[in-house]
Amino acid sequence: MSDKIEVKNPATGEVIATIAADNPKSVNAKLKAGYEAFKTFSKTTAYERAALLNHWAELILEHQEELATIMTKENGKPLKEAVGEVISTASYLTWFAEEAKRLYGRTIPAGTNNKRLMVTRQGIGLVAAITPWNFPAAMMTRKAGPALAAGCTFIVKPAEDTPLTMIRLVELAHKAGIPTDVVQIVNGRGADIGPLFTGSPYVRKITFTGSTPVGKLLIQQSAETMKGVSMELGGHAPFIVCEDADIDYVVTQAIASKFRNAGQTCICANRFLVHEAVIDEFSEKFAQAAKALKVGNGLEEGVEVGPVINKKGFDKIVAQIEDAKAKGATLLAGGTTHFDNEKGFYFVNPTVLGNVTLDMKIMQEETFGPVAPITPFKSDEEAIEIANSTPFGLAAYFFTDNYKRGIYFQENLDFGILGWNDGLPTAAQAPFGGMKESGIGSEGGTEGIEPYLQTKYLSIAGL
Repeated sequence: MSDKIEVKNPATGEVIATIAADNPKSVNAKLKAGYEAFKTFSKTTAYERAALLNHWAELILEHQEELATIMTKENGKPLKEAVGEVISTASYLTWFAEEAKRLYGRTIPAGTNNKRLMVTRQGIGLVAAITPWNFPAAMMTRKAGPALAAGCTFIVKPAEDTPLTMIRLVELAHKAGIPTDVVQIVNGRGADIGPLFTGSPYVRKITFTGSTPVGKLLIQQSAETMKGVSMELGGHAPFIVCEDADIDYVVTQAIASKFRNAGQTCICANRFLVHEAVIDEFSEKFAQAAKALKVGNGLEEGVEVGPVINKKGFDKIVAQIEDAKAKGATLLAGGTTHFDNEKGFYFVNPTVLGNVTLDMKIMQEETFGPVAPITPFKSDEEAIEIANSTPFGLAAYFFTDNYKRGIYFQENLDFGILGWNDGLPTAAQAPFGGMKESGIGSEGGTEGIEPYLQTKYLSIAGL
């Protein structure tokens, strides 16, 4: 294990901070402290927990400019997007502050007069979270909010690329009055910290957002101690444009969905399936809009697309573009890059590909970058078949003004999150989770607190 982590600005390659990494001894000490803290924190009332969550949210909003600036420096996303994420980060806490007060039990009618059957629900225990770099604030509170609301204690490992936002969030949690052992942070490589989380008898639940292969590994490791797991994993979202859709409106939604965070989101549009009757119009207007986006350092005024997080992500994006071109795809926009291996910054200009076929890598693998491949379809049935043809089922989008067609897509697309004429469907009050290999469980909404609870049944006899 390395004892230091260098945090770089992906827009410049500059080292902006060096932080200490946890070692096995310090991680295990924190896990034990969280386990012990659960014994008292779980006894707090729902109203006490709700007050703490609301106060934490208030502090986050008070410090939104500071948090957004930290986020842009370590993540690269435009400052305006970072501010939006901070606001979303607080919304998960205020939502689950209310859900804390709705953890009802129930009384079941007994089969005899001398019995009473009761069901109660309580927090599962210490929760260990592993969060990604692409949303370093919101992915934390989307897990911490329901965990604390349920009376659990919480420990989180942020991505090595983006720990600074999380460090500040945890400081604000403690300032809000949440005990230091109730919300904790550890820093280090996922390969080092993950097994300490999954192998610990102190941890009762693992929650993870990241790639499907890593999620599968965490599930396997967690099986040894029968931990609860919730996984928000990879996606390969189709974006379906029907011939009756309002193309000008669709383009605005396509830009928002595809190029937010430089295309580095798990639910961003990855495969554009466009009806052959409108593919030329959509392709031309979409490409023109993509060309108009300003690329650069997220702290600069007017920047709409920031850098790719690191060389590994950059190389994958470039490889997909080159594979598509080699197999006959045409560049309608972008396809160009700006990078410096020595300094360590990587930019890909918003790219739109035409004449895309299903055998291209970009149609089979999640891109995680600002590249939009467009392919035609002739019928709704064909669009559904293409959309459902991958192992992933996180998010899908479809655009039509025909309500019968819309219901058909809703019922037949095998995805946990759907946007009908909506490229940005995420909300704290709505469930967020995938089907197939895109995850287990949901975050957000009334469903979001369920994985942090366990059910206890009591039968009282002799009355």
